[in-house]
Amino acid sequence: MRLFTVHIQALSAAADGEAQFVPQGFSWAAFLLPVIWALWHRLWWLALALLAAQAAIGILIAPLAADPLSQSVIPVAAQLLFGVLANDWRRAILRRRGLVETALVAAPDRMAAEHRYFQSRFDRLLPPRRSAL
Repeated sequence: MRLFTVHIQALSAAADGEAQFVPQGFSWAAFLLPVIWALWHRLWWLALALLAAQAAIGILIAPLAADPLSQSVIPVAAQLLFGVLANDWRRAILRRRGLVETALVAAPDRMAAEHRYFQSRFDRLLPPRRSAL
């Protein structure tokens, strides 16, 4: 089971339709393709910062003239760090954009998390069932 945080717009009439489900933990997509991951999630400034960081790492490593293994370890470590922190940064950016964390859902995947969240919201709207006596 994986945990997902649910973020919705604070003062929106159609808040549930725009709910954002952010998984907790390591992101393989962010580790393997960090800039594309940031662009996919519409985190434009983060994508720009990642490009700048990757360029800076490349520029700073080149003059060291170290062996190829050492030159490849630093960028991989930076990407590993991004894979660990990516979803936390995404949550922080959503918070800054005015979205509020409303729920924590445990589910095997995102689709199941959406189903569980919306089902629980729907169940709260229904009147309580009366027992047939």
